[in-house]
Amino acid sequence: MKEYTEFSYTHADLSLMPSRPADSNKGTFGRVLCVCGSKGMAGAAYLAAKAALRTGAGLAEILTPEENRTVLQTLLPEAVVTVYDSESPSPHTVEEAVKRADTVVCGCGLGVTRQSLTVLSHVLRASKVPTVLDADALNLLSRNPSLLKYAKGKIITPHPLEMSRLTGLSAEQINADRQTVCREFAKRHELVCVLKGHQTAVSDGGEAIYINRSGNSGMATGGSGDVLAGIIGGILSQARATELSLMQTACLGVYIHGLCGDAAAAQLGEYSVIASDIIAALPRVLKGIK
Repeated sequence: MKEYTEFSYTHADLSLMPSRPADSNKGTFGRVLCVCGSKGMAGAAYLAAKAALRTGAGLAEILTPEENRTVLQTLLPEAVVTVYDSESPSPHTVEEAVKRADTVVCGCGLGVTRQSLTVLSHVLRASKVPTVLDADALNLLSRNPSLLKYAKGKIITPHPLEMSRLTGLSAEQINADRQTVCREFAKRHELVCVLKGHQTAVSDGGEAIYINRSGNSGMATGGSGDVLAGIIGGILSQARATELSLMQTACLGVYIHGLCGDAAAAQLGEYSVIASDIIAALPRVLKGIK
């Protein structure tokens, strides 16, 4: 017998999205810090930050190595780009960027080097705001398990191979009982776990686990996870004045991400969807939410 109940979101649950008051400014909708990218991986930072902005964040700041400055300022002029030396990241630069943020998204394209571990360590210790840990942030945590204690109260977004590295279970074992693995990890580490894949599972370790029903095979494409991390971060930045929990926000982000994938596939076909198409679908999915 299962020790948990399952639930899913429908279109009616889009009403959970934070409201957009008329007397607002960019500060009203929060500042997302995307600690993303490494040399040659500027695209991951771009996708996460653009997804956050398209989801409604007021401001996006990208903290990334100096090598990515020009390409990111060209691709996404709406974002603030703050840089560090890729060979010797400044802890002060990292910590000051985190202090400015209302929400942090960390790990997309970050790399698994000594330098990226330094960046992640300072983000984890400095962040007192809602934080999403994705991709290489999770790979670094799996290699440095003593840092897992700093993931408490945060959202993690592993795919099965990343979850395998975190738990020591094989991907096959994880996929055989995804909901239980997701829930037990979330409960043990006191965080929200988004275990990605077909029918993504989300758990905060409680008695109810979310099973996502939106999305399609076209979303199995490079960068799709970066977009999801950005969408969740974008909702988190706006949710400061609402009653949304981290669990609700993660579920809503996963559901919207899947709806955008469905909208993109309806237009392009599942074979042809790429990550930027998922972002491009956000205005269609979110338009009209009151």
